[in-house]
Amino acid sequence: MAFREAVSAVGGAHVLRGASVFATVPEAVSDCSLVLGTTAGQHRVPQQTVDRLEKGMAAARVHGGRVALLFGSEKFGLSNEDMSYCHALLRIPTVPETPSMNLGQAVAVCLYELVRSDVSEGTPRVTPGVTGIDSEQITRMMLEVLDKSGYTNRITSVSTEQKVRRWIRRLRIGPRDAPLLLGILRQILWKFNKTE
Repeated sequence: MAFREAVSAVGGAHVLRGASVFATVPEAVSDCSLVLGTTAGQHRVPQQTVDRLEKGMAAARVHGGRVALLFGSEKFGLSNEDMSYCHALLRIPTVPETPSMNLGQAVAVCLYELVRSDVSEGTPRVTPGVTGIDSEQITRMMLEVLDKSGYTNRITSVSTEQKVRRWIRRLRIGPRDAPLLLGILRQILWKFNKTE
């Protein structure tokens, strides 16, 4: 990987050496309970609200679990599917003449904003929701229930999948509630399968 050869990461070589590489977004965010995506929002209408950077980073600073920052390519940004794995989308305010930043600039600004103000000792931590892997398991089971019930069809299945994935993340399901919801969905699927 080219990033491992970076020479400009002063004092950060150990971070680059220890970095993990994932083949897919779901794999990369599987252990994260908050995923924040970045978007310039200029070529498409996101299906989620887009907050200013400082609001999202304030939420990340007090989040009690693992947080992921998701960046897209400089040319195309995040795909709609990539954005569906995000709990929130963030935009770095720029002037209209330059609506987006290059990837390196965006990463630097986001990381600066993340560490800009320390969380004081008295600031309560936000209880994290379920991790990405649990969110995806709930999403898959919900999609299976919707398919068995006749709610989805093959023409709209891709957009339905993204809508359901975004909805599950907006719910911010807690770790204690995930087993209950999965049990409910399993029971519904068992009933569907029994009647077939």
